[in-house]
Amino acid sequence: MVPLSWYLLLAAALFAIGLYGFLTRRNMIVMFLCIELMLNGANLNLVALSHYLQDLRGQIFTFFVIAVAAAEAAIGLGIMLALFRNRRSVYSDSITSLKE
Repeated sequence: MVPLSWYLLLAAALFAIGLYGFLTRRNMIVMFLCIELMLNGANLNLVALSHYLQDLRGQIFTFFVIAVAAAEAAIGLGIMLALFRNRRSVYSDSITSLKE
């Protein structure tokens, strides 16, 4: 059986990679992928601790996080598509004002 600490280390590594990617990249598509990576790291923590504590609340909460992530991805991609149509760029540096 795999110890709990390995799951927690993997989840921390996923979250750290996602955070590093979000803070260093300027492409908005990559930034959204990094946000999803951070959410998956948090989900792995929830599921691992839920299994370790023999409680289903963490696993149930993970389904809600997945639903929120899907809604975030749909809305975020819609906003990005609208910005790309107006600015012809997906880089966050090119979006400097809300009205032009």
